Amino acid sequence: MVCGVSVTLAPTRAPSSTPTAPGRRTRVLALPEARWALTSTVAFLAGLILDTVDGPPWAYGLLYAVAYVTGGWEPALEGLRALREKTLDVDLLMIVAALGAAAIGQVLDGALLIVIFATSGALEALATARTADSVRGLLDLAPTTATRLTGDREETVPTSELLVGDLLLIRPGERVGADGQVLDGVSEADEATITGEPLPVLKRPGDEVFAGTLNGAGALRVRVERDPADSVIARIVTLVEEASRTKAPTQLFIEKIEQRYAVAVVVATLTVFGIPLAFGADLTDALLRAMTFMIVASPCAVVLATMPPLLSAIANAGRHGVLVKSAVAMERLGEIDTAALDKTGTLTEGAPEVTDVRPLPGSGLDGDGLLAVAAAAEHPSEHPLARAIVGAARGRGLRVADAEEFVATPGRGVTAVVDGRVVGVGRAEALVGEVGNGVDRMHRGDGMGKIVDRMRGDGDSMGDAVDRMHRVGDGMETTVDRMPRANGMQDPADLTQPPGASASASASAGTTVLVTRDTTPVGTLTLTDRLRPDAPTTTSALTTLTGTAPVLLTGDNPRAAARVAEATGLTDVRANLLPEDKVNAVRDLQLAGRKVLFVGDGVNDAPALAAAHSGIAMGRAGSDLALETADAVVVRDELTAVPAVVRLSRAARRLVLQNLVIAGTFITGLVAWDLVGHLPLPLGVAGHEGSTVLVGLNGLRLLRESAWRSE
Repeated sequence: MVCGVSVTLAPTRAPSSTPTAPGRRTRVLALPEARWALTSTVAFLAGLILDTVDGPPWAYGLLYAVAYVTGGWEPALEGLRALREKTLDVDLLMIVAALGAAAIGQVLDGALLIVIFATSGALEALATARTADSVRGLLDLAPTTATRLTGDREETVPTSELLVGDLLLIRPGERVGADGQVLDGVSEADEATITGEPLPVLKRPGDEVFAGTLNGAGALRVRVERDPADSVIARIVTLVEEASRTKAPTQLFIEKIEQRYAVAVVVATLTVFGIPLAFGADLTDALLRAMTFMIVASPCAVVLATMPPLLSAIANAGRHGVLVKSAVAMERLGEIDTAALDKTGTLTEGAPEVTDVRPLPGSGLDGDGLLAVAAAAEHPSEHPLARAIVGAARGRGLRVADAEEFVATPGRGVTAVVDGRVVGVGRAEALVGEVGNGVDRMHRGDGMGKIVDRMRGDGDSMGDAVDRMHRVGDGMETTVDRMPRANGMQDPADLTQPPGASASASASAGTTVLVTRDTTPVGTLTLTDRLRPDAPTTTSALTTLTGTAPVLLTGDNPRAAARVAEATGLTDVRANLLPEDKVNAVRDLQLAGRKVLFVGDGVNDAPALAAAHSGIAMGRAGSDLALETADAVVVRDELTAVPAVVRLSRAARRLVLQNLVIAGTFITGLVAWDLVGHLPLPLGVAGHEGSTVLVGLNGLRLLRESAWRSE
């Protein structure tokens, strides 16, 4: 009950077939603790009324007995179980004190103790249930059945029986049955419950869909990519359940001393009873004083001081899209004094977008024409840069022509026949063998020489690109070669369809790809990883919280890192870092006495997330390894949630301290009163249990919306 904090969630109920919106709140009377407490309270009040009006003693005596049994059976049972394991539970002390009061004729006082004790336990159970409510509703969003396609046959199967590789048909208006990839069809999906995205998200072949999200007007064929037990929804619920079962260091310390303290209370109670009795005190008075001492000295409020604030903070964070994995993690987040941030996927969005389109003079193409040609050639490719180019063309409403004879060459780029002409998109140095003759012709006076001279004179990225065609052997390192280390993608050898890129000093540290038509350069496209809009606000807030500006740790090249650092106000920038380099950087900071918070998203960030004092992963695009390693996950990818959860953790730590002070003050004052003066038993019960209720309610303050928004 109230003295032994129970934080194990109720067993997960199988989701119903009718989806229910998340955010359900557990009804108070749905909890057995609340029902027993209510029964005990009603019986006590009825007995008190009869006792006050001089009703029949047997009637109010029976009602008091009902109050004792209904309010005290559970803690008594738990206490006896603990005693059988040779441990002394403070719950048992409360029951013994109540029975002792009844034994000396103070039945009303003992019943009051039981009622307040049961009410405190109900409040604790409610706090734990509300913590689970913050995300438990997500389970109800996952459908119980799905339509599986087997050859030409459709069959309805339970989602629990789905296997990786199964093909599903998602009809309009249905919920997706499992995490997977769209193979065919176009639709929009409402992902608000998973990612926090307020608008429906367009889904096309190659896009990922999540279990429990609502399909729009189109039909989709989806290949299952994750076992239902490993879906995003299942992992979210698992994280919360793990969080509720763990205990913070402060709580563990309290529980460590609880046994010794309980034994000390028993010894002290016997002393308080025995010494006055040895000097001739009245038996009833000595026993009453001893029972009062046992009640007020019991550490119920101290035991309850830690977990309610931390569990409330976890619930509040979960409601705002941050899943903190444990009470330990929540407590540690408030201890950090230095932040280290990854760049790609953390401060930036982690997905390339076309930011510059430069057609060559004399190519016969304008910006839209160049983009449309490149998009047509890239359309069959699944490489991220290819998808960005195609997406940019569609975003402008351009027609993407059909491509024929598509060929993707690892490390070089792609070629395809578009409208009867061979179009190439890729690394300039990789394509130089194909365009070399065209470049030579430009310098032999075939009408293009002046164009090349103008390109060089302009000093823009095209001039750099053409110059690089003549420096194939200069050991140049391209931006696309560095992408795997920058954002946690696979090794370059595994990139089966890269359109390629070459770094341009004048392209804002972006990735520049060369477009050729019939082996003649016709322009360049520059792609960059866009900075998150809330990145500057986040770095400023972290600077205020920790007193020092965050450190930027990235595997990207120095120019890209410098561009992001300048935009976010960071001064300590460390680029070209391999995963082990990030770990070493974090450890160096910690060896200097700092408690480091690392924020990242990729596979290459997982070691640093594990090495840091606390780690937070960006959830939407984060790798599975990063999500498993981090102490907390930002599900909605709102970067401002990082300083917000740190502030919330610090608020929880302050409430824990407040609760310990409140509990200690009440115990000290009541014990001193009982030893020095004469503390009436009812007042002792009210003071002890009142402090316990006060501590519990104080911890629940962090469930309020203002606790998250407070600066």
